[in-house]
Amino acid sequence: MNAAEYDRMYLLEDSYWWFAGRHRLMESELAALYGDPKRGGRVLALLDVGCGTGAMSARVQRWGKVVSMDYSSLALQYCRRRGLQHLAQGDAMKLPFQTSSFDTILCMDVLEHLPDDVTALCEFLRVLKPGGRMLATVPAYPHLWSEHDTALMHYRRYLRPELSSRLKGCGFRIEKLSHTMMLLYPIVALQRRLNARKPPHDPPQAAMPIFPAPINTALTSLVTIENIFAKRFSLPAGLTILAIARKQ
Repeated sequence: MNAAEYDRMYLLEDSYWWFAGRHRLMESELAALYGDPKRGGRVLALLDVGCGTGAMSARVQRWGKVVSMDYSSLALQYCRRRGLQHLAQGDAMKLPFQTSSFDTILCMDVLEHLPDDVTALCEFLRVLKPGGRMLATVPAYPHLWSEHDTALMHYRRYLRPELSSRLKGCGFRIEKLSHTMMLLYPIVALQRRLNARKPPHDPPQAAMPIFPAPINTALTSLVTIENIFAKRFSLPAGLTILAIARKQ
């Protein structure tokens, strides 16, 4: 991402409804898989690939030691401002870690930024311990491609069968593959279609409109409620695809 988007992410990541909902989803999935470490749950070695400005890494530290890795040195500077200590600069397609080093990999909206996502998935499999899991989110549906994707320097948006094929091809066993952000999908699809008729910004801008606090809170609550259903069921449509996959 460009420098302006990192700065905006750092300012919004702790409170903006999109990020808050995504973080809560990952936390709830970790709790379902491993329990609460404070109540006897498993303590993990975690790798946050493409950690960005570090909000997710900070939130999952209660599950164990988190290594926060990003390709961008600027992103890691923001991580240091959050007080994160275990930082690594590296390429997701060539991870700077030994084989079988981590129990869990978090990969939130990263694969779409990589020119070769299959190589990255195979690297994730390599550095996971036997039985280790990857939890990943990716943007759904190529027809939603917009200036937002250009600003965030995406290479692609995904269809669920496509992501499933790539995971299996690298040797992962898929435990869960579900859409999320289902209720907002029709609204965003309409908004992307209308915006496509307007001239793009120069430079391109990500679509993260700032709402008044009550609306932001309501959207956060809506996504949180939907996360409860996404944890129990496979949702048929949505803006994002959640994948949980395990090393055999």
